[in-house]
Amino acid sequence: MAHSIKTPELPESVDEATLLTWHAEHGETVNRDDKIADVETDKIVLEIFAPADGTLHTKVSEGDIIQRGDVVAELEEGSGGGTSDSGGEKDQKDEEPAKATSGSKPQTSSEAPPPPAPDASDVSEKELKGLSPSVRRLLLEHNLHPEQVTGTGRGGRIVRKDVERFLDETPEAKKNLGLDKAESMKEVPPEEAKKKPSAAGSKEDPPYVRRVQMSQLRSRVATRLKEVQNTAALLTTFNEVNMKPVMDIRSKYKDRFLEDYGVKLGFMSFFVKATVEALKKFPVVNAQLDGRDILYQEAYHIGVAVDSPRGLVVPVLRDADQLNFAEIERGIRDLAGKAKEAKLTYEDLVGGTFTITNGGVFGSMLSTPIVNAPQSAILGMHTIQDRPWVDNGEVVVRPVMYLALSYDHRLIDGRDAVQFLGSIKESLEDPSQLMLQL
Repeated sequence: MAHSIKTPELPESVDEATLLTWHAEHGETVNRDDKIADVETDKIVLEIFAPADGTLHTKVSEGDIIQRGDVVAELEEGSGGGTSDSGGEKDQKDEEPAKATSGSKPQTSSEAPPPPAPDASDVSEKELKGLSPSVRRLLLEHNLHPEQVTGTGRGGRIVRKDVERFLDETPEAKKNLGLDKAESMKEVPPEEAKKKPSAAGSKEDPPYVRRVQMSQLRSRVATRLKEVQNTAALLTTFNEVNMKPVMDIRSKYKDRFLEDYGVKLGFMSFFVKATVEALKKFPVVNAQLDGRDILYQEAYHIGVAVDSPRGLVVPVLRDADQLNFAEIERGIRDLAGKAKEAKLTYEDLVGGTFTITNGGVFGSMLSTPIVNAPQSAILGMHTIQDRPWVDNGEVVVRPVMYLALSYDHRLIDGRDAVQFLGSIKESLEDPSQLMLQL
């Protein structure tokens, strides 16, 4: 019995994805519920699992764009069992060249195989761990060390096209394999000669340029940010905050907070609380435009921009107005952990009404963040630095942070934006207001 394995169920707003990684190669036997592939959308990474024991026959390659409902593989049921030795006569024949070219001595030949390339002589199972079977086979077949190939997959992972690009772009690799001469002897059909070079390894690029295809996430981010710039009337207003009161509270209670709640007391809980109180005072900042209508949001779902192996993502902390400091810190910690492990779900990333981004963790002193559509405003945090500060007529040194609020001027007037940012400043400089929700 054959099973058609299709593109996994995509979120409603997503129509295509990228086959990111095969965890089992064509002709390999797999067991039921084995993870066989990762699929990347512009928001999340989805996993495909084997529906039964059997032999996998892939239909698309790593890096290919797939649509909703596409068949990506067929699974021939009944030949599974967990080992690739039972994958059929064809697979056994395919394995022999791989074994011969990987440096092992064939039993039926008295002629010793050529020694492996020096760079690949020390390849261990540990260094190959985590790579898909097709990538491992290519590396072994061509005597390549993983460190020779630059990975463009999730978290820098090497995918099949990375190895193929390395072979295409590296004359020395072709020379070692005798491919340069073999390829020069091939007759190129006229129609093939007219084709433009592929995006990866284009012959028109200078030799010092490495061309890499955008991931789905990066491509979608680029499109959305450009759309915002083209449609919204973006403006940014700034203010500065004396962070000493918040830092004093954190210093005084951080140990007890960690002991009682099991999570560290950071800055983000203060900023989320201050933001929610400001949004309550100025609801237009939490609103969205829908044509000629204004949608006033009656919930406070705060998006928190975090870094991930796939790039910047903005998971959403839902109903932040109903959370205490510990619940906010715990929620942000959990979302950041899911982002780093590529385990964010579609629901984690949609529905935000306002976003906070913290460039200060990377050392940014000042920036003008871009609104995360369809939201109307975004708060930018920055690094804290000691600066001169006038306090009761005296110049003193205080830890100061610059804040930036970018907003859509079509909806939000400058007065509301300035007063909104002023409300956040006031709450942070007198944190007792946050405790009492004043």
